[in-house]
Parts: sequence; structure tokens; C-alpha cells
Amino acid sequence: MRNMLIDAQTSHLVGHINKHKANIEILLTHPVGIGEHQDIQTAIEDELEEIANYHDKLEMLVKYFPKEEMEDKDAA
Repeated sequence: MRNMLIDAQTSHLVGHINKHKANIEILLTHPVGIGEHQDIQTAIEDELEEIANYHDKLEMLVKYFPKEEMEDKDAA
């Protein structure tokens, strides 16, 4: 159960990172596709801040909550 929860949290964090990376790609390749008069550099910086936030959480999860080795079911 522990490993399943760690995997779920990892997937959640990686999903958010990928979402914000995709947003930056859109801003870089199609800057006219965003809302009226938006400062593109500020928008990219905001997305990078979100990536950093989720990346930090992912690093803390890996560092402080390592996955356990699979237990031998016969030992129980």
C-alpha cells in the first residue's frame, strides 16, 4: 500500500510538471495564441515557478520517502 501511494503521488507531481512544460512550449512556439496583452516573459516565469514547486515536492518525496523493496509474501 505504501509503494502504491508513493507511485500515485509521483505520477501526480510528474503530471503537473509535464502540464506546465507543455504550457511553456506553447508560449514559446505560439505566443500570439495567448490572451490579450499578456506579458509572455512573465507567463513563462510563472510556469517555471510552478515546475520548480512540483519538482521540489518530487525531490522531497524521493529523498525522504523511498519506496520499500517488495516483501516476500511467504514471510508473513
